[in-house]
Amino acid sequence: MKAVSVVTIRKELKHKSNEELAELCLRLSRFKKENKELLTYLLFEAENEAGYIETVKSEIDEQFELINTNSFFYIKKSVRKILRNTKKYIRYSLNKETEVELLLYFCKKLKAMKPSISRNTTLTNIYNRNIEAITKKVLKLHEDLQYDFNLELEDM
Repeated sequence: MKAVSVVTIRKELKHKSNEELAELCLRLSRFKKENKELLTYLLFEAENEAGYIETVKSEIDEQFELINTNSFFYIKKSVRKILRNTKKYIRYSLNKETEVELLLYFCKKLKAMKPSISRNTTLTNIYNRNIEAITKKVLKLHEDLQYDFNLELEDM
């Protein structure tokens, strides 16, 4: 079965009643964890972006504490997983400030990690790539936010 375009789906959804739309959303949430997480964000956390950011930061903290530091192989694998999850939460929000703040927090946690990431090229590259991405994204923000985030970037 081939999926139709978003435009076609949007047109079809306009013809549905509220009850039918609610039923479609509930049915969609059963199939994939990401769909359920996105619905949770949109229904419960979209109004309180600061609370959402704090929730994601605490989850990042928990994930960094669970990293197996016996070898750099396990560290790299865990760091990639944490970054993948962080970017997934950023996609839910679609807010540039949230994106910059969460990526900055990830980079701070990565840099403060023991053993040091400077002893591994891959981890250093992950860190540097994210710092570059943050720098590019900061330029698209409001001037006051640019100043605040640039101060944080300079500290790193």
